[in-house]
Amino acid sequence: MADWTEILKEIQEQKIINPLDIVRKKYIKNLYELTGRNVICYYSGFLDIHTNPDVSINDNDISGFMGAIHNMDKTKGLDLILHTPGGEVTSTEAIGNYLRKIFGKDIRVIVPQIAMSGGTMLACISKEIIMGKHSSIGPIDPQIGGVPAYGVIQEFENAKEDIAKNPASIPLWQTIISRYHPTFIGQCYKSIALSAELVEKWLLSGDMFLNDSQKDEKVKKILNFLNNNEYTKIHSRHIDNEKAKEIGLKITDLESEDSLQEAVLSIHHCYIHTFSNSKTVKIIESSTGAANIRIEQSLDN
Repeated sequence: MADWTEILKEIQEQKIINPLDIVRKKYIKNLYELTGRNVICYYSGFLDIHTNPDVSINDNDISGFMGAIHNMDKTKGLDLILHTPGGEVTSTEAIGNYLRKIFGKDIRVIVPQIAMSGGTMLACISKEIIMGKHSSIGPIDPQIGGVPAYGVIQEFENAKEDIAKNPASIPLWQTIISRYHPTFIGQCYKSIALSAELVEKWLLSGDMFLNDSQKDEKVKKILNFLNNNEYTKIHSRHIDNEKAKEIGLKITDLESEDSLQEAVLSIHHCYIHTFSNSKTVKIIESSTGAANIRIEQSLDN
């Protein structure tokens, strides 16, 4: 494996215009040659750039995936490498359904570091999720405009209960609940239901629990944990590979195969260097060499 320092040295030694791109493509090709499977890397610069909305999963991503898939031999399956904070549930649905239509059930998802929220949902289109000891997925309870849907519902239910017991508390709760427009609470209920519906559909229709007579119970357990903040407490909760196994997801340890670990982490280091040394916001890139790269636009432009 080329570690963080070795990758940086290799980038610095390049005598070409775009050394970050060249080195990155080299290591993606290495993984493709190792496994014989198509590779798509979906990487967000969210650890370096926090204010740009494009770091999140959104509808623009479909075009990036379409370009990445063009000219692929679809019979070779897909290894999808995810590094994302998540994003729009409906955009996640569109991407997951699209990848399933193209590659069927022959999809592995690899999480070198973090795939939160919508990233965790996307991981559930796979037949297995490959995680390292340092990798994390996260809860799938939805956020609406940055507001946790479960938090809103719990606040609303607390208000109803308190008012029933103590009508004098109505003015206090009116002040709190009036922050939400009339349809907002309904949206929260529907968003939670949609998140659960998508993950349940993908898990039950995929090969993660192929021929498993207990798959219904296992999927229910997964949903009860991931889509319930009673257990996860906060939306940013990091769930490591051991906890992911415990709740029932099919997790393969990245460390179980040295050559795969080396290839994946070399790619990961390439992307981290790209975000740290450029104004790149997001990259959707494949083993065919196709890349959709989005750049932070300066205010002067």
